[in-house]
Amino acid sequence: MALKTLRQLLDEGVDGRHVLVRSDFNVPLDEEGNITDAGRIDASLPTLKALLEGGAKVIVMAHLGRPKGEVKPEFSLRPVAEALSERLGQFVALASDVSGEDAHERANGLTEGEIMLVENVRFDKRETSKDDTERAAFAEELAGLAADEGAFVSDGFGVVHRKQASVYDVASKLPAYAGALVEKEVDTLNRIKETPESPYVVVLGGSKVSDKLGVIEALAEKADKVIIGGGMCYTFLTAKGHNVQKSLLQEDMVETCRELLERYGNKLVLPVDLAVAPEFSKDAEKKIVDLDGIPEGWLSLDIGPKSAALYAEAIKDSKTVFWNGPMGVFEFPNFADGTKAVAEAMIDATRDNGSFTVVGGGDSAASVRTLGLDENGFSHISTGGGASLELIEGKDLPGVEAVSN
Repeated sequence: MALKTLRQLLDEGVDGRHVLVRSDFNVPLDEEGNITDAGRIDASLPTLKALLEGGAKVIVMAHLGRPKGEVKPEFSLRPVAEALSERLGQFVALASDVSGEDAHERANGLTEGEIMLVENVRFDKRETSKDDTERAAFAEELAGLAADEGAFVSDGFGVVHRKQASVYDVASKLPAYAGALVEKEVDTLNRIKETPESPYVVVLGGSKVSDKLGVIEALAEKADKVIIGGGMCYTFLTAKGHNVQKSLLQEDMVETCRELLERYGNKLVLPVDLAVAPEFSKDAEKKIVDLDGIPEGWLSLDIGPKSAALYAEAIKDSKTVFWNGPMGVFEFPNFADGTKAVAEAMIDATRDNGSFTVVGGGDSAASVRTLGLDENGFSHISTGGGASLELIEGKDLPGVEAVSN
């Protein structure tokens, strides 16, 4: 199954045509509504620029946050429109609605090489509806913005694992293609899934074992080592008999972790020491302890330095690395050392060992930028956490299937 690509659309010609683009602009905002990490916006630019240079009339759809089908000003795409205007060097108008009168008037008024953004598609509850008929009706309205000669380009990799109206259903209403970002993501992650060069090391963090269970099982069959960090490591440590005190714990997954440890043995690499604190706070006192040394009532917020060194050594010796999920609470500078050690080891492996290193989106990608690390030091930084995991795991992604032959 091959993707229908942006290059194919451009070769067919887009001059004067309306092109409806699904991007992923679900960017983090601070309390004042300012964008704190514009990585996903920057990743969208190659596709948008190519369409604009081709003379297309570009209409962009995206979501922000979880407004749950209600119009909520705090989830408006206005900050995104401003950021896009600045990066593209041209005005990006924001419609006051998603598929209503203002969106249609603005779309009809576009001229060649102009671009607009409709409001948050999740302001309409039909976007995420489980009812196929409701989603199809909304998709029909969205497709109507593109007029008779229109086309659809799927370029929001972070949402292609969702069967949603603006991602999946609209592709059946218009000639549909994968954008440059989606094509790059799929090609890169398929390389990891299908032909990883050994030694192949997977690094998994995040809070819940249940969220990563499928990927642990799928990748432990292929990888030489699966390194476990983040909040979910404490459930594994509990399964090994350690008392993690107040650390994050999924008690209902302890037996599952015990079974995984028995099945995969030394392939699963766990921390050997921890960075702990009396409370969940960026200003909390920090202590480094061994696995059975957490003071009563304390909790772990990061792996310890011995663990970081152990993980880094495994990564530096690799030829392929896939990383999804931070090792600790990287947003707190005092508890970012584990995550930083993993990221820096990947950069070293890329440079010194020629390793193919992929950061699997989400908080991992955010941590790279938050910690001020060189994004060019990795082979690839994905824009989709959940999507990258599901693709690596071998699941079918609805938004990818929708733009494939």
